[in-house]
Amino acid sequence: MNYDLFDLSNNGDTWTEEICKDALVLRQFAVAQAPELMQAVTEVTTQAPFRHMQTPGGYTMSASLSSCGSMGWVSDRVGYRYSSHDPQSKQPWPAMPEILSKLATEAAEAAGYHRFYPDACLINRYTPGAKMSLHQDRNERDYDAPIVSVSLGVPATFLFGGMQRGDKTIKVPLAHGDVVVWGGESRLKFHGILPIKAGYHSLTGEDRINITFRVAG
Repeated sequence: MNYDLFDLSNNGDTWTEEICKDALVLRQFAVAQAPELMQAVTEVTTQAPFRHMQTPGGYTMSASLSSCGSMGWVSDRVGYRYSSHDPQSKQPWPAMPEILSKLATEAAEAAGYHRFYPDACLINRYTPGAKMSLHQDRNERDYDAPIVSVSLGVPATFLFGGMQRGDKTIKVPLAHGDVVVWGGESRLKFHGILPIKAGYHSLTGEDRINITFRVAG
């Protein structure tokens, strides 16, 4: 199935939907800049290639990851943490491209979070069947800043729950160009991604690319 049939990028419409208090979806917010965003992703992942990281329990994550900015997210048998260097290459993470940081600041502003300047950008690649289990983003030092998450490529179903893993979740469909922003009372809520269904997008092929911005340091 070609999901471009459901892509709204040609009409230029954008709108906002509330998931719950302090959590919003900015529909189609990143569509206009998507080709340039993907070019920036390619530049980053050429320097810091995607890899499937391990969890502390020895599980290999189905989504592959890369990072850019002054801090990058790392998962291995030691634990979850941020690091200023790529543990595989031993080099600093690639600098965050300006188009990425600018989009993050603009999306946060549109969602009501002012003066958001991320120092960490995580890039996840989801192939068909890949998922992200329910988790909290709690490795950052300061929870005052929101999380900004950009979806590119094939659709996904975003799960947004409560403060406990077993809380009821809301299923939020995400399309190419959608941006989710959450903070405030929702900052530490559990969230995840259901397994990606097979599909195709002209920009990313069979993949979904997720670009997530945080203030980590």
